Amino acid sequence: MADITRFRFISHLRANPTTHVRHLRNGKVAHDGAGQAFWFRALNSSLSEVPIDDREQPLLFHGRTLDFQDVVVQATVTYRVTDPALASTRLDFGIDPDTGLWRATPLEQLGGLLTELAQQTALDLLAGLSLTQALSEGMASLRLAMSSGLRDDQRLTGLGIGVEDVRVVAVRAESDVERALQTPTREMVQQAADKATYERRAMAVERERSIAENELQNQIELARREEQLVTQKGQNERQRATEAAAAGRIEGEALAGRRRLLAAADADAKRVLGEAEAAAEKALLDAYAELDQGVILALAIKQGALPEIGTLNLTPDLLTPLLAKLTSSAGAS
Repeated sequence: MADITRFRFISHLRANPTTHVRHLRNGKVAHDGAGQAFWFRALNSSLSEVPIDDREQPLLFHGRTLDFQDVVVQATVTYRVTDPALASTRLDFGIDPDTGLWRATPLEQLGGLLTELAQQTALDLLAGLSLTQALSEGMASLRLAMSSGLRDDQRLTGLGIGVEDVRVVAVRAESDVERALQTPTREMVQQAADKATYERRAMAVERERSIAENELQNQIELARREEQLVTQKGQNERQRATEAAAAGRIEGEALAGRRRLLAAADADAKRVLGEAEAAAEKALLDAYAELDQGVILALAIKQGALPEIGTLNLTPDLLTPLLAKLTSSAGAS
């Protein structure tokens, strides 16, 4: 918006560098250009201000595809006034000489025109596309179609308007249709997720099986080693028992040998003693053999060798020789 300062019967206008001001005095061009600053009289002046900077026009409209499905298109058109003088003659960009405000709404009119032209081009394109094509390829196709259509449109060229860029932000279907279209992809994603989950579980089961097999192998190895240990202990015990038996046998044999030696020595000693006793007895018997019975009886009585006699019967046959000997012995003494 231009800055206008009023001094009684004369006013001063100062415009921005991005606005093109056209000053007509009595129907003739007095000032024409961007960033103007000049004095004028409101009674004989006609002012118009045309913005020449880049402007954006947002678009949001509905369209129908080839398969009769409703879609929403969201886009933005960037444009600018390339011929301000021509635009000021085709659209009402006139401003109040006192306030500097537009008397009409030229930018709204221009935005409505751009919206209608872009929408018409987009609708023509969507009518030949299916819903799937519109959603998958519609953004690029709509951008190219609207860009070329707006640039080649004679109405915009006749207004001195140039389209700089067209951006299609989104092409969306109805919420329920969009969810239905998303279902196969979601199912595929879910299947992929389930497959990954199953593979992870299978891998976990495989790892658990490997761990269990390792533990079982460890147990088998421990059992085998324990069996070897028990076998080795049994062999050691048998070897110790064998050695102990051998030692006992050797000790028994040695003891038996000693006993045999002792028994032999004892037998030899007894034999020698018996032989000596037998020799003594023989000598004694030989000595006794030369004695008569009375002497032998007397010696037996003397030595107490006779058994205890309960009743003694003396006969004349026994007493006669004994008394004879006693008499002879007494006479000799």
